[in-house]
Amino acid sequence: MKSKKFIGMAAAVFVAASTAAIIGCMKSSGSSKFVDGEYSATGNGRNGPIELTVTIKGGKIASAKVTKESETAFAVPAEQFVIDQVIKNQSVEHVDIMSGSTITSNATLEALASALAAASGTNAKAAAAQDETCDIVIIGAGGAGLTAATQAANKGAKVIVLEKMGVVGGNTNNATGGINAAYTKEQERLGITDSTEQFFKDTMKGGQNINDPDLVQAMVDNSAAIVEWLQSDIVGADLSDVGLFGGATNKRIHRPQGGGAIGAHLVPLLYEAAQKQGADVRLNSTVTDIISDGGKAAGVKVSAQNGGYTIAAKAVIIASGGFGANPEMIVQYQPKLAGFGTTNHKGATGDAFAWVEKFDAALTQMEQIQTHPTVVPENGIMITEAVRGNGAILVSRTGKRFVDEMGTRDVVSEAILAQPNKTVFIVFDQAVRDSLKAIEGYAKQGLLTEGATPAELAKKLGFPEDEFEKTLATYAGYVHNKNDAEFGRNPQGLERDLSVAPYYALEIGPAVHHTMGGIKINTAANVLNTKGEAVPGLFAAGEVTGGVHGANRLGGNAVADIAVFGKIAADSALAYIGM
Repeated sequence: MKSKKFIGMAAAVFVAASTAAIIGCMKSSGSSKFVDGEYSATGNGRNGPIELTVTIKGGKIASAKVTKESETAFAVPAEQFVIDQVIKNQSVEHVDIMSGSTITSNATLEALASALAAASGTNAKAAAAQDETCDIVIIGAGGAGLTAATQAANKGAKVIVLEKMGVVGGNTNNATGGINAAYTKEQERLGITDSTEQFFKDTMKGGQNINDPDLVQAMVDNSAAIVEWLQSDIVGADLSDVGLFGGATNKRIHRPQGGGAIGAHLVPLLYEAAQKQGADVRLNSTVTDIISDGGKAAGVKVSAQNGGYTIAAKAVIIASGGFGANPEMIVQYQPKLAGFGTTNHKGATGDAFAWVEKFDAALTQMEQIQTHPTVVPENGIMITEAVRGNGAILVSRTGKRFVDEMGTRDVVSEAILAQPNKTVFIVFDQAVRDSLKAIEGYAKQGLLTEGATPAELAKKLGFPEDEFEKTLATYAGYVHNKNDAEFGRNPQGLERDLSVAPYYALEIGPAVHHTMGGIKINTAANVLNTKGEAVPGLFAAGEVTGGVHGANRLGGNAVADIAVFGKIAADSALAYIGM
Protein backbone atom coordinates (compact mmCIF):
# COMPACT_ATOMS: atom_id res chain seq x y z
CA MET A 1 0.00 0.00 0.00
CA LYS A 2 1.64 3.29 -1.06
CA SER A 3 0.70 6.92 -0.66
CA LYS A 4 0.02 8.92 -3.81
CA LYS A 5 0.55 12.33 -2.16
CA PHE A 6 3.61 13.27 -4.15
CA ILE A 7 3.13 16.94 -5.03
CA GLY A 8 4.05 19.61 -2.46
CA MET A 9 5.42 17.76 0.51
CA ALA A 10 6.73 14.39 -0.52
CA ALA A 11 5.09 11.12 0.41
CA ALA A 12 6.83 8.94 2.93
CA VAL A 13 7.97 6.01 0.85
CA PHE A 14 11.59 5.94 1.98
CA VAL A 15 11.04 3.58 4.92
CA ALA A 16 13.14 0.42 4.83
CA ALA A 17 11.48 -2.52 3.15
CA SER A 18 11.74 -4.58 6.36
CA THR A 19 9.10 -2.36 7.96
CA ALA A 20 6.58 -2.73 5.15
CA ALA A 21 4.86 -5.58 6.98
CA ILE A 22 3.75 -3.24 9.75
CA ILE A 23 1.81 -1.12 7.26
CA GLY A 24 -0.18 -4.14 6.20
CA CYS A 25 -1.07 -4.80 9.83
CA MET A 26 -2.66 -1.41 10.30
CA LYS A 27 -6.34 -1.94 9.62
CA SER A 28 -8.81 0.90 9.66
CA SER A 29 -10.85 -0.75 12.43
CA GLY A 30 -10.52 0.38 16.03
CA SER A 31 -8.96 -2.87 17.22
CA SER A 32 -5.62 -2.80 19.01
CA LYS A 33 -2.61 -3.11 16.74
CA PHE A 34 0.25 -2.90 19.23
CA VAL A 35 1.44 -4.43 22.50
CA ASP A 36 1.64 -1.93 25.37
CA GLY A 37 5.11 -0.81 26.38
CA GLU A 38 7.99 1.39 25.32
CA TYR A 39 9.92 0.68 22.12
CA SER A 40 13.13 2.35 21.00
CA ALA A 41 14.58 2.51 17.49
CA THR A 42 17.03 4.49 15.37
CA GLY A 43 16.93 6.20 11.98
CA ASN A 44 19.78 7.62 9.90
CA GLY A 45 19.64 11.42 10.11
CA ARG A 46 21.59 14.00 8.14
CA ASN A 47 24.23 14.49 10.84
CA GLY A 48 23.95 11.16 12.65
CA PRO A 49 21.48 8.70 14.19
CA ILE A 50 18.07 9.86 15.38
CA GLU A 51 17.01 7.76 18.35
CA LEU A 52 13.46 7.81 19.68
CA THR A 53 11.14 5.95 22.02
CA VAL A 54 7.50 5.18 21.24
CA THR A 55 5.03 4.59 24.08
CA ILE A 56 2.07 2.26 23.45
CA LYS A 57 -0.93 2.37 25.80
CA GLY A 58 -4.18 0.51 25.27
CA GLY A 59 -2.86 -0.84 21.99
CA LYS A 60 -2.50 2.70 20.60
CA ILE A 61 0.43 5.03 19.93
CA ALA A 62 0.29 7.32 22.97
CA SER A 63 3.46 9.30 22.43
CA ALA A 64 6.86 9.35 20.78
CA LYS A 65 9.92 11.27 21.88
CA VAL A 66 13.31 11.82 20.30
CA THR A 67 15.92 10.84 22.89
CA LYS A 68 19.11 11.52 20.96
CA GLU A 69 19.99 13.30 17.73
CA SER A 70 22.57 15.61 16.20
CA GLU A 71 20.43 17.45 13.66
CA THR A 72 20.53 21.24 13.40
CA ALA A 73 18.06 23.44 15.28
CA PHE A 74 16.46 24.27 11.93
CA ALA A 75 15.83 20.60 11.12
CA VAL A 76 14.54 19.53 14.53
CA PRO A 77 10.96 20.78 13.86
CA ALA A 78 10.75 18.13 11.11
CA GLU A 79 11.06 15.41 13.75
CA GLN A 80 8.01 16.63 15.65
CA PHE A 81 6.14 17.28 12.40
CA VAL A 82 6.46 13.59 11.47
CA ILE A 83 5.78 12.33 15.01
CA ASP A 84 2.57 14.35 15.29
CA GLN A 85 1.21 12.85 12.06
CA VAL A 86 2.05 9.28 13.06
CA ILE A 87 0.30 9.72 16.42
CA LYS A 88 -2.72 11.32 14.75
CA ASN A 89 -2.94 8.65 12.03
CA GLN A 90 -1.86 5.79 14.29
CA SER A 91 0.20 4.68 11.33
CA VAL A 92 3.42 5.38 9.40
CA GLU A 93 1.43 5.31 6.18
CA HIS A 94 0.39 8.50 4.35
CA VAL A 95 2.80 10.68 6.30
CA ASP A 96 4.10 13.86 4.68
CA ILE A 97 7.71 14.97 5.12
CA MET A 98 8.74 18.55 5.78
CA SER A 99 10.04 20.31 2.69
CA GLY A 100 13.62 21.41 3.24
CA SER A 101 14.23 18.72 5.90
CA THR A 102 13.83 15.59 3.81
CA ILE A 103 16.57 13.51 5.41
CA THR A 104 15.61 14.40 8.98
CA SER A 105 11.94 13.70 8.26
CA ASN A 106 12.70 10.34 6.70
CA ALA A 107 15.09 9.34 9.48
CA THR A 108 12.38 10.07 12.05
CA LEU A 109 9.88 8.06 10.03
CA GLU A 110 12.37 5.22 9.65
CA ALA A 111 12.85 5.06 13.44
CA LEU A 112 9.10 5.24 14.08
CA ALA A 113 8.40 2.44 11.60
CA SER A 114 11.04 0.22 13.22
CA ALA A 115 9.71 0.88 16.71
CA LEU A 116 6.15 0.14 15.63
CA ALA A 117 7.29 -3.02 13.88
CA ALA A 118 8.66 -4.17 17.24
CA ALA A 119 5.48 -3.11 19.03
CA SER A 120 3.37 -5.15 16.64
CA GLY A 121 5.49 -8.26 16.99
CA THR A 122 6.43 -8.23 13.31
CA ASN A 123 10.15 -7.89 13.95
CA ALA A 124 11.76 -11.16 12.99
CA LYS A 125 15.47 -11.81 12.95
CA ALA A 126 16.71 -11.46 9.41
CA ALA A 127 17.97 -14.63 7.79
CA ALA A 128 21.73 -14.86 7.34
CA ALA A 129 22.92 -13.29 4.12
CA GLN A 130 23.55 -15.58 1.19
CA ASP A 131 25.39 -15.11 -2.08
CA GLU A 132 23.20 -14.59 -5.12
CA THR A 133 23.10 -13.54 -8.77
CA CYS A 134 21.34 -10.98 -10.94
CA ASP A 135 21.58 -9.38 -14.36
CA ILE A 136 22.53 -5.87 -13.27
CA VAL A 137 23.62 -4.66 -9.85
CA ILE A 138 23.39 -0.92 -9.20
CA ILE A 139 25.41 0.76 -6.46
CA GLY A 140 23.49 3.67 -4.98
CA ALA A 141 19.79 4.49 -4.76
CA GLY A 142 20.00 8.19 -5.50
CA GLY A 143 18.50 9.83 -8.56
CA ALA A 144 20.89 8.18 -11.03
CA GLY A 145 20.62 4.73 -9.46
CA LEU A 146 16.84 4.77 -9.24
CA THR A 147 16.54 6.02 -12.81
CA ALA A 148 18.82 3.23 -14.02
CA ALA A 149 16.94 0.66 -11.94
CA THR A 150 13.57 1.74 -13.28
CA GLN A 151 14.74 1.60 -16.89
CA ALA A 152 16.60 -1.73 -16.60
CA ALA A 153 13.84 -3.47 -14.67
CA ASN A 154 11.24 -2.12 -17.09
CA LYS A 155 13.10 -3.90 -19.89
CA GLY A 156 12.98 -7.22 -18.05
CA ALA A 157 16.36 -7.39 -16.32
CA LYS A 158 16.75 -8.80 -12.82
CA VAL A 159 18.03 -5.74 -10.95
CA ILE A 160 19.38 -5.34 -7.43
CA VAL A 161 20.04 -1.85 -6.07
CA LEU A 162 22.30 -1.46 -3.04
CA GLU A 163 22.08 1.65 -0.87
CA LYS A 164 24.37 2.06 2.13
CA MET A 165 22.10 4.58 3.85
CA GLY A 166 18.81 3.81 5.56
CA VAL A 167 16.88 5.93 3.07
CA VAL A 168 16.92 6.25 -0.68
CA GLY A 169 17.63 9.46 -2.58
CA GLY A 170 21.15 10.49 -1.61
CA ASN A 171 21.90 14.09 -2.55
CA THR A 172 18.89 14.09 -4.86
CA ASN A 173 16.79 14.42 -1.70
CA ASN A 174 18.35 17.86 -1.28
CA ALA A 175 17.76 19.00 -4.87
CA THR A 176 15.45 21.98 -4.77
CA GLY A 177 15.71 23.63 -8.19
CA GLY A 178 14.64 21.41 -11.06
CA ILE A 179 15.88 19.69 -14.22
CA ASN A 180 17.26 21.63 -17.16
CA ALA A 181 16.00 20.65 -20.60
CA ALA A 182 15.73 22.45 -23.91
CA TYR A 183 13.22 22.39 -26.74
CA THR A 184 10.61 20.69 -24.60
CA LYS A 185 6.86 20.47 -24.95
CA GLU A 186 6.51 22.38 -21.68
CA GLN A 187 8.60 25.28 -23.02
CA GLU A 188 6.54 25.28 -26.21
CA ARG A 189 3.32 25.34 -24.18
CA LEU A 190 4.56 28.33 -22.19
CA GLY A 191 5.84 30.21 -25.23
CA ILE A 192 9.50 29.92 -24.19
CA THR A 193 12.01 30.04 -27.03
CA ASP A 194 15.06 27.86 -26.43
CA SER A 195 17.32 25.44 -28.25
CA THR A 196 19.68 22.58 -27.56
CA GLU A 197 22.42 24.66 -29.18
CA GLN A 198 21.96 27.44 -26.59
CA PHE A 199 21.72 24.90 -23.77
CA PHE A 200 25.06 23.44 -24.91
CA LYS A 201 26.69 26.88 -25.13
CA ASP A 202 25.43 27.90 -21.68
CA THR A 203 26.69 24.67 -20.09
CA MET A 204 30.12 24.92 -21.70
CA LYS A 205 30.44 28.60 -20.77
CA GLY A 206 29.35 27.87 -17.20
CA GLY A 207 31.96 25.11 -16.99
CA GLN A 208 34.65 27.48 -18.29
CA ASN A 209 34.85 25.35 -21.44
CA ILE A 210 36.75 22.51 -19.78
CA ASN A 211 33.69 20.24 -19.84
CA ASP A 212 33.83 17.12 -22.01
CA PRO A 213 31.83 18.45 -25.00
CA ASP A 214 30.65 14.98 -26.03
CA LEU A 215 29.14 14.35 -22.60
CA VAL A 216 27.53 17.79 -22.58
CA GLN A 217 26.07 17.16 -26.03
CA ALA A 218 24.65 13.82 -24.89
CA MET A 219 23.02 15.44 -21.86
CA VAL A 220 21.60 18.29 -23.93
CA ASP A 221 20.35 16.09 -26.78
CA ASN A 222 18.59 13.71 -24.39
CA SER A 223 17.19 16.37 -22.05
CA ALA A 224 13.76 16.83 -23.63
CA ALA A 225 13.29 13.07 -23.93
CA ILE A 226 14.18 12.47 -20.27
CA VAL A 227 11.64 15.08 -19.17
CA GLU A 228 8.98 13.23 -21.18
CA TRP A 229 10.14 9.91 -19.69
CA LEU A 230 9.88 11.28 -16.17
CA GLN A 231 6.42 12.66 -16.96
CA SER A 232 5.27 9.38 -18.50
CA ASP A 233 3.20 6.76 -16.72
CA ILE A 234 6.43 4.95 -15.82
CA VAL A 235 7.35 7.66 -13.28
CA GLY A 236 4.51 10.20 -13.27
CA ALA A 237 6.42 13.40 -12.43
CA ASP A 238 5.02 16.92 -12.67
CA LEU A 239 7.57 19.10 -14.48
CA SER A 240 5.15 21.68 -15.83
CA ASP A 241 6.64 24.80 -14.22
CA VAL A 242 9.59 26.24 -16.17
CA GLY A 243 11.82 28.93 -14.70
CA LEU A 244 15.15 30.73 -15.03
CA PHE A 245 18.37 29.75 -13.24
CA GLY A 246 21.85 31.22 -13.07
CA GLY A 247 23.96 30.87 -16.20
CA ALA A 248 20.99 30.05 -18.41
CA THR A 249 20.16 32.29 -21.35
CA ASN A 250 16.54 31.12 -21.37
CA LYS A 251 13.99 29.66 -19.01
CA ARG A 252 14.67 25.91 -19.06
CA ILE A 253 14.60 24.56 -15.52
CA HIS A 254 11.59 22.23 -15.25
CA ARG A 255 10.02 21.66 -11.83
CA PRO A 256 6.70 20.83 -10.14
CA GLN A 257 3.88 23.31 -10.55
CA GLY A 258 4.29 26.25 -8.20
CA GLY A 259 8.04 25.75 -7.94
CA GLY A 260 8.12 22.89 -5.46
CA ALA A 261 11.43 21.20 -4.62
CA ILE A 262 12.40 18.74 -7.36
CA GLY A 263 14.14 16.19 -5.12
CA ALA A 264 11.29 15.73 -2.68
CA HIS A 265 9.03 15.26 -5.69
CA LEU A 266 11.15 12.95 -7.85
CA VAL A 267 12.76 10.60 -5.33
CA PRO A 268 9.52 9.04 -4.02
CA LEU A 269 8.25 8.65 -7.57
CA LEU A 270 11.45 7.02 -8.81
CA TYR A 271 11.60 4.74 -5.78
CA GLU A 272 8.05 3.57 -6.36
CA ALA A 273 8.66 3.22 -10.11
CA ALA A 274 11.79 1.11 -9.62
CA GLN A 275 9.97 -1.22 -7.25
CA LYS A 276 6.89 -1.37 -9.46
CA GLN A 277 9.06 -2.44 -12.39
CA GLY A 278 10.51 -5.22 -10.23
CA ALA A 279 13.85 -3.82 -9.01
CA ASP A 280 15.02 -5.12 -5.62
CA VAL A 281 16.08 -2.01 -3.68
CA ARG A 282 18.04 -2.83 -0.52
CA LEU A 283 18.76 -0.21 2.14
CA ASN A 284 21.51 -0.36 4.78
CA SER A 285 23.49 -2.44 2.30
CA THR A 286 27.06 -1.21 1.91
CA VAL A 287 29.10 -2.19 -1.12
CA THR A 288 32.69 -2.82 -0.05
CA ASP A 289 34.17 -3.71 -3.42
CA ILE A 290 33.48 -4.47 -7.08
CA ILE A 291 34.42 -7.96 -8.21
CA SER A 292 36.75 -8.35 -11.20
CA ASP A 293 36.79 -11.47 -13.35
CA GLY A 294 39.66 -11.23 -15.82
CA GLY A 295 39.31 -7.46 -16.00
CA LYS A 296 35.54 -7.56 -16.37
CA ALA A 297 33.15 -6.21 -13.72
CA ALA A 298 31.38 -9.31 -12.41
CA GLY A 299 29.48 -8.27 -9.31
CA VAL A 300 29.97 -6.72 -5.87
CA LYS A 301 30.77 -7.53 -2.28
CA VAL A 302 28.18 -6.34 0.23
CA SER A 303 28.08 -5.74 3.98
CA ALA A 304 24.58 -5.70 5.49
CA GLN A 305 22.90 -6.05 8.87
CA ASN A 306 22.47 -9.79 8.32
CA GLY A 307 26.08 -10.35 7.30
CA GLY A 308 28.37 -10.11 4.29
CA TYR A 309 27.65 -11.63 0.90
CA THR A 310 28.46 -11.33 -2.78
CA ILE A 311 26.24 -10.64 -5.76
CA ALA A 312 27.44 -12.05 -9.06
CA ALA A 313 26.16 -9.83 -11.88
CA LYS A 314 26.55 -9.61 -15.62
CA ALA A 315 26.95 -5.82 -15.38
CA VAL A 316 27.62 -3.25 -12.66
CA ILE A 317 26.39 0.35 -12.62
CA ILE A 318 28.10 2.74 -10.20
CA ALA A 319 25.73 5.49 -9.06
CA SER A 320 27.14 6.07 -5.60
CA GLY A 321 27.43 9.86 -5.75
CA GLY A 322 30.26 12.29 -5.19
CA PHE A 323 32.56 13.09 -2.27
CA GLY A 324 31.18 16.37 -0.97
CA ALA A 325 30.79 14.99 2.57
CA ASN A 326 34.38 13.74 2.74
CA PRO A 327 36.35 16.75 4.05
CA GLU A 328 39.70 14.95 3.82
CA MET A 329 39.16 14.16 0.14
CA ILE A 330 37.87 17.68 -0.50
CA VAL A 331 41.04 19.20 0.96
CA GLN A 332 43.21 16.65 -0.87
CA TYR A 333 41.97 17.98 -4.20
CA GLN A 334 41.14 21.57 -3.22
CA PRO A 335 43.06 22.82 -0.15
CA LYS A 336 41.42 26.25 -0.20
CA LEU A 337 38.11 24.65 0.83
CA ALA A 338 39.44 23.53 4.22
CA GLY A 339 36.88 24.31 6.92
CA PHE A 340 33.96 24.82 4.51
CA GLY A 341 30.59 23.39 5.41
CA THR A 342 28.70 21.15 2.99
CA THR A 343 25.20 20.72 1.62
CA ASN A 344 25.85 17.03 0.99
CA HIS A 345 24.25 14.14 2.85
CA LYS A 346 26.71 12.24 5.03
CA GLY A 347 26.92 9.25 2.69
CA ALA A 348 28.58 11.26 -0.10
CA THR A 349 32.10 10.07 0.71
CA GLY A 350 33.56 8.98 -2.65
CA ASP A 351 33.89 5.26 -1.84
CA ALA A 352 33.79 4.23 -5.50
CA PHE A 353 37.17 5.65 -6.43
CA ALA A 354 38.96 2.91 -4.48
CA TRP A 355 36.79 0.17 -5.98
CA VAL A 356 37.71 1.03 -9.57
CA GLU A 357 41.48 1.13 -9.10
CA LYS A 358 41.78 -2.58 -9.97
CA PHE A 359 40.26 -1.81 -13.38
CA ASP A 360 42.79 0.99 -13.99
CA ALA A 361 39.77 3.30 -14.28
CA ALA A 362 40.54 6.91 -15.13
CA LEU A 363 39.51 9.79 -12.89
CA THR A 364 39.05 13.26 -14.30
CA GLN A 365 38.87 16.86 -13.00
CA MET A 366 38.82 15.83 -9.34
CA GLU A 367 39.95 19.30 -8.29
CA GLN A 368 36.77 20.87 -9.72
CA ILE A 369 34.61 21.31 -6.62
CA GLN A 370 31.67 23.68 -6.58
CA THR A 371 30.43 25.78 -3.71
CA HIS A 372 26.77 26.76 -3.64
CA PRO A 373 26.46 30.48 -2.87
CA THR A 374 23.21 30.44 -0.90
CA VAL A 375 23.53 28.09 2.07
CA VAL A 376 22.37 28.96 5.59
CA PRO A 377 25.51 29.26 7.75
CA GLU A 378 26.26 26.47 10.23
CA ASN A 379 23.44 24.10 9.23
CA GLY A 380 23.99 23.28 5.55
CA ILE A 381 20.44 24.08 4.44
CA MET A 382 20.62 25.13 0.81
CA ILE A 383 18.37 27.94 -0.38
CA THR A 384 17.33 27.04 -3.89
CA GLU A 385 18.49 29.19 -6.76
CA ALA A 386 14.83 29.41 -7.74
CA VAL A 387 14.34 32.06 -5.02
CA ARG A 388 16.70 34.32 -6.95
CA GLY A 389 15.32 33.11 -10.25
CA ASN A 390 11.86 34.21 -9.15
CA GLY A 391 13.04 37.70 -8.22
CA ALA A 392 15.09 37.81 -5.00
CA ILE A 393 18.23 39.93 -4.73
CA LEU A 394 21.43 39.60 -2.71
CA VAL A 395 22.31 42.42 -0.32
CA SER A 396 25.44 42.88 1.80
CA ARG A 397 25.52 44.39 5.29
CA THR A 398 25.95 47.78 3.61
CA GLY A 399 22.35 47.52 2.41
CA LYS A 400 23.51 47.37 -1.21
CA ARG A 401 23.51 44.83 -4.03
CA PHE A 402 26.98 43.70 -5.09
CA VAL A 403 26.60 41.11 -7.89
CA ASP A 404 24.37 39.78 -10.65
CA GLU A 405 22.31 37.36 -8.58
CA MET A 406 21.82 35.10 -11.59
CA GLY A 407 25.51 34.75 -12.35
CA THR A 408 27.15 31.35 -12.23
CA ARG A 409 27.63 29.79 -8.81
CA ASP A 410 31.38 30.20 -8.77
CA VAL A 411 31.13 33.91 -9.55
CA VAL A 412 28.37 34.57 -6.99
CA SER A 413 30.18 32.53 -4.31
CA GLU A 414 33.39 34.51 -4.82
CA ALA A 415 31.49 37.80 -4.65
CA ILE A 416 29.84 36.78 -1.36
CA LEU A 417 33.17 35.81 0.20
CA ALA A 418 34.44 39.32 -0.56
CA GLN A 419 31.68 40.89 1.58
CA PRO A 420 31.86 41.69 5.33
CA ASN A 421 31.61 38.51 7.46
CA LYS A 422 31.69 36.46 4.21
CA THR A 423 27.91 36.13 4.39
CA VAL A 424 25.10 38.24 2.88
CA PHE A 425 21.31 38.27 2.81
CA ILE A 426 18.91 37.04 0.18
CA VAL A 427 16.00 39.49 0.13
CA PHE A 428 12.53 39.15 -1.39
CA ASP A 429 8.93 40.25 -0.96
CA GLN A 430 5.56 38.56 -0.59
CA ALA A 431 5.15 38.30 -4.36
CA VAL A 432 8.27 36.17 -4.64
CA ARG A 433 7.20 34.07 -1.66
CA ASP A 434 3.80 33.46 -3.24
CA SER A 435 5.48 32.38 -6.48
CA LEU A 436 7.54 29.53 -5.01
CA LYS A 437 6.35 26.71 -2.76
CA ALA A 438 9.90 25.90 -1.67
CA ILE A 439 9.98 29.09 0.40
CA GLU A 440 7.25 27.74 2.68
CA GLY A 441 9.65 25.02 3.78
CA TYR A 442 12.16 27.67 4.87
CA ALA A 443 9.39 29.51 6.72
CA LYS A 444 8.37 26.36 8.59
CA GLN A 445 11.99 25.93 9.69
CA GLY A 446 12.08 29.45 11.10
CA LEU A 447 14.71 30.70 8.66
CA LEU A 448 12.97 33.90 7.53
CA THR A 449 13.42 37.37 8.99
CA GLU A 450 10.32 39.45 8.22
CA GLY A 451 9.64 43.17 8.09
CA ALA A 452 6.41 44.99 7.35
CA THR A 453 8.40 47.64 5.47
CA PRO A 454 11.89 47.81 3.95
CA ALA A 455 12.96 50.05 6.83
CA GLU A 456 11.74 47.58 9.43
CA LEU A 457 13.54 44.70 7.72
CA ALA A 458 16.74 46.75 7.44
CA LYS A 459 16.58 47.60 11.14
CA LYS A 460 16.21 43.92 12.09
CA LEU A 461 19.16 42.98 9.88
CA GLY A 462 21.37 45.88 10.97
CA PHE A 463 21.41 47.53 7.52
CA PRO A 464 21.56 51.30 6.94
CA GLU A 465 17.85 51.86 6.39
CA ASP A 466 18.25 54.66 3.84
CA GLU A 467 20.72 52.64 1.73
CA PHE A 468 18.47 49.59 1.73
CA GLU A 469 15.41 51.61 0.71
CA LYS A 470 17.46 53.23 -2.06
CA THR A 471 18.64 49.77 -3.22
CA LEU A 472 15.07 48.51 -3.51
CA ALA A 473 13.89 51.63 -5.32
CA THR A 474 16.77 51.45 -7.79
CA TYR A 475 16.17 47.76 -8.41
CA ALA A 476 12.46 48.38 -9.02
CA GLY A 477 13.46 50.83 -11.73
CA TYR A 478 15.64 48.19 -13.36
CA VAL A 479 12.71 45.77 -13.33
CA HIS A 480 10.37 48.29 -14.93
CA ASN A 481 12.95 49.13 -17.62
CA LYS A 482 14.07 45.49 -18.05
CA ASN A 483 17.66 46.68 -17.69
CA ASP A 484 19.96 46.10 -14.71
CA ALA A 485 22.35 48.99 -15.28
CA GLU A 486 24.65 48.01 -12.39
CA PHE A 487 25.20 44.27 -12.74
CA GLY A 488 23.55 43.19 -16.00
CA ARG A 489 21.05 40.72 -14.58
CA ASN A 490 19.28 38.71 -17.30
CA PRO A 491 16.11 40.65 -18.28
CA GLN A 492 14.15 37.39 -17.98
CA GLY A 493 15.05 37.47 -14.28
CA LEU A 494 13.70 41.00 -13.84
CA GLU A 495 10.06 40.04 -13.34
CA ARG A 496 9.19 41.24 -9.82
CA ASP A 497 9.99 44.71 -8.48
CA LEU A 498 9.98 43.69 -4.78
CA SER A 499 7.26 46.15 -3.85
CA VAL A 500 4.70 43.82 -2.20
CA ALA A 501 4.88 43.87 1.60
CA PRO A 502 5.89 42.18 3.82
CA TYR A 503 9.60 41.74 3.10
CA TYR A 504 11.81 38.77 3.94
CA ALA A 505 15.49 37.93 4.26
CA LEU A 506 17.75 34.95 5.00
CA GLU A 507 21.45 35.07 5.85
CA ILE A 508 23.47 32.91 3.48
CA GLY A 509 27.03 32.05 2.45
CA PRO A 510 28.87 29.50 0.27
CA ALA A 511 29.35 25.82 1.19
CA VAL A 512 30.72 22.78 -0.65
CA HIS A 513 27.92 21.62 -2.89
CA HIS A 514 28.93 19.52 -5.89
CA THR A 515 32.03 17.59 -6.88
CA MET A 516 32.29 17.93 -10.65
CA GLY A 517 35.19 15.50 -11.00
CA GLY A 518 34.99 11.74 -10.83
CA ILE A 519 35.17 8.53 -12.84
CA LYS A 520 35.71 9.12 -16.54
CA ILE A 521 32.92 7.82 -18.79
CA ASN A 522 31.97 8.04 -22.45
CA THR A 523 28.59 8.97 -23.92
CA ALA A 524 27.38 5.39 -23.40
CA ALA A 525 28.20 5.66 -19.67
CA ASN A 526 30.96 3.07 -19.99
CA VAL A 527 33.68 3.49 -17.36
CA LEU A 528 36.95 4.23 -19.17
CA ASN A 529 40.42 3.10 -18.15
CA THR A 530 43.53 5.24 -18.35
CA LYS A 531 44.04 4.12 -21.96
CA GLY A 532 40.61 5.43 -22.93
CA GLU A 533 39.15 1.93 -23.29
CA ALA A 534 35.78 0.85 -21.90
CA VAL A 535 36.00 -1.46 -18.88
CA PRO A 536 33.84 -4.48 -19.78
CA GLY A 537 30.64 -4.68 -17.79
CA LEU A 538 31.25 -1.48 -15.80
CA PHE A 539 29.09 1.61 -16.16
CA ALA A 540 28.64 4.80 -14.12
CA ALA A 541 26.24 7.73 -13.89
CA GLY A 542 25.66 10.82 -11.79
CA GLU A 543 27.92 12.76 -9.48
CA VAL A 544 30.36 9.84 -9.18
CA THR A 545 31.43 10.67 -12.76
CA GLY A 546 33.40 13.64 -14.06
CA GLY A 547 33.52 15.78 -17.17
CA VAL A 548 29.91 16.84 -17.67
CA HIS A 549 30.07 20.07 -15.69
CA GLY A 550 33.65 21.23 -16.08
CA ALA A 551 34.75 23.93 -13.66
CA ASN A 552 31.24 24.92 -12.58
CA ARG A 553 27.86 23.18 -12.67
CA LEU A 554 24.83 25.22 -13.67
CA GLY A 555 21.80 24.90 -11.42
CA GLY A 556 19.39 22.38 -12.92
CA ASN A 557 22.12 20.43 -14.71
CA ALA A 558 22.68 17.94 -11.87
CA VAL A 559 19.22 16.41 -12.19
CA ALA A 560 19.57 16.45 -15.97
CA ASP A 561 22.92 14.66 -15.60
CA ILE A 562 21.70 11.95 -13.21
CA ALA A 563 18.51 11.27 -15.13
CA VAL A 564 19.98 11.29 -18.63
CA PHE A 565 23.05 9.24 -17.82
CA GLY A 566 21.21 7.00 -15.36
CA LYS A 567 18.93 5.93 -18.19
CA ILE A 568 21.83 5.69 -20.67
CA ALA A 569 23.79 3.50 -18.22
CA ALA A 570 20.82 1.15 -17.95
CA ASP A 571 20.39 0.95 -21.72
CA SER A 572 24.12 0.34 -22.23
CA ALA A 573 24.21 -2.36 -19.55
CA LEU A 574 21.19 -4.04 -21.12
CA ALA A 575 22.88 -4.02 -24.53
CA TYR A 576 26.09 -5.38 -22.99
CA ILE A 577 24.30 -8.38 -21.47
CA GLY A 578 22.23 -8.94 -24.60
CA MET A 579 18.82 -7.76 -23.43
